[in-house]
Amino acid sequence: MAEGETESPGPKKCGPYISSVTSQSVNLMIRGVVLFFIGVFLALVLNLLQIQRNVTLFPPDVIASIFSSAWWVPPCCGTASAVIGLLYPCIDRHLGEPHKFKREWSSVMRCVAVFVGINHASAKVDFDNNIQLSLTLAALSIGLWWTFDRSRSGFGLGVGIAFLATVVTQLLVYNGVYQYTSPDFLYVRSWLPCIFFAGGITMGNIGRQLAMANMQRLLLMGLSFLKCSPFVK
Repeated sequence: MAEGETESPGPKKCGPYISSVTSQSVNLMIRGVVLFFIGVFLALVLNLLQIQRNVTLFPPDVIASIFSSAWWVPPCCGTASAVIGLLYPCIDRHLGEPHKFKREWSSVMRCVAVFVGINHASAKVDFDNNIQLSLTLAALSIGLWWTFDRSRSGFGLGVGIAFLATVVTQLLVYNGVYQYTSPDFLYVRSWLPCIFFAGGITMGNIGRQLAMANMQRLLLMGLSFLKCSPFVK
């Protein structure tokens, strides 16, 4: 060191790599929290539709929420939504095939609306038999994928999610956690995999869109909005 020069007393700055890792971890955490609450909200709304139509029945001793749903359903759905929503963009990056089909929030909102409509149809529309209902919902679910996704990774993940979720549901019903009225596919309804498939595609699209957004900037904007809101003192 040359004579007369002194080291700067200030703290050392983190390099760009450390800053990038920190930013990515915070972004991932925020996306996971947002996906969790979206999943909880959809679970409450959609499960309410199923219970109102007497499609699913929970024992009286586990009815524990304002929407007449078992307490564990929303957290489980929220966790599954977070995992699915984070998995889709991760698989896209791993395969080197970034998903660019209809990448805007208006498309994502329409996808959510169609998914809610498919779930509502499973509880509301009356068919002569379960086979007709299952085939109709299967066509609607594949139509949802074709309209809002069209990726091979999205279709494959949707099928995998539908299979895994159906197996878990079968085990839950088998162990008496809850039950379906008029089961025709072992212990559940035959259209249930279609709902899981459509739900996987929907949460995957939400997760992909969140991955494209600057979550920290959105969070700061949301906090600023709350601070300026006349309803928040």
